[in-house]
Amino acid sequence: MNFDLSDEQRLLQDSVNRLIAERYGFEQRNRYAREAEGWSRALWAAYAELGLLGLPFTEADGGFGGTPVETMILFEAFGRGLILEPYFATVVLGGGALRRAASAAQRAALIPAISDGSLLLALAHGERQARHDLSNVETKAQKTADGWVLNGAKSVVWFGDCADQLVVSARTAGTSRDRDGISLFIVDAAAGGVERAGYRTQDGRRAADIRLRDVRIGADALLGEAGRGFEVIEYVAQHAIAALAAEAVGAMQAALDITVGYLKTRSQFGVTLNTFQALQHRAAEMFIATEQARSMALYAALMADSDDATERANALAAAKVQIGKSANFVGKQAIQLHGGIGVTEEYVVGHYFKRLTVLESEFGDTDFHLAALARAGGFISAQRD
Repeated sequence: MNFDLSDEQRLLQDSVNRLIAERYGFEQRNRYAREAEGWSRALWAAYAELGLLGLPFTEADGGFGGTPVETMILFEAFGRGLILEPYFATVVLGGGALRRAASAAQRAALIPAISDGSLLLALAHGERQARHDLSNVETKAQKTADGWVLNGAKSVVWFGDCADQLVVSARTAGTSRDRDGISLFIVDAAAGGVERAGYRTQDGRRAADIRLRDVRIGADALLGEAGRGFEVIEYVAQHAIAALAAEAVGAMQAALDITVGYLKTRSQFGVTLNTFQALQHRAAEMFIATEQARSMALYAALMADSDDATERANALAAAKVQIGKSANFVGKQAIQLHGGIGVTEEYVVGHYFKRLTVLESEFGDTDFHLAALARAGGFISAQRD
């Protein structure tokens, strides 16, 4: 298998790396975080100008037809920059649902607006009682003569406080844990009955808890086939894991580079810390963990569009397990090797640790995916079968 990037992929990598290097230094990021929405509209416009917001959409929909490998390239750079903008929420989550299930009319109405930066999306799926179970949905959608009425609550909706449109999951049939009977709807975030409580998360990004009280929407708001929304949610979650894996690799690499640089300059007992063999070993172990994660992030990107649903699910679960373990190890070692300065708000390495901590829990933590692999008979057994 050829793991080399194509000329177009290298061009994308160079462009994104240059953007992050020039416009996403730590002090610049702090300024973006202090803006009204907690992120930079100017950077969002730059993403649109470079074509990044239309990257995964088909050329027929006005995008660039990118694959999960292009998304991997993008998110590794985003991980190094610790970006605050709602790319993940709008393009990967909300946009992923559109790619999988939207009608021609819905794609024509929404995807060009996403690509030019004028429309923000958020996936309102997770609920407080669900933990990481994608099928656990209690929000209800009741059919009416001219559409639907939604009632329920959603938790930790990434960038739900600034989204223009919400992709909402609601149950139209079955009980709260059934995979069948979940439907998806496109809901105007400003619609009557939609209540949003926004807040800043541990890693500096934005999220919201959303309450739906008798929210009335038209029949054309249904996304895909009624009762078949779980398949779309699972697809989106697997592509999200592949993107988050790449972001984690970028954050781990940055934390490793900063830590090694610190060991080379910080002195103790008249010599720099990198001369101590025990600390050299710790840095080497951080490097190994990062490379293990890098391999699994590439594997996740290559498997995200696999036609074999079982093989795809096992591959993404295995990637999430390794990413979680590596992120936990690299983040903690970076803090410990820095000492007290590592946990201060004024020093960047602590922010990488926070982001890696959140990444480990998004779309299922390490224990959750390890249990999924165990039920499948183990990753190696599942692949052999």
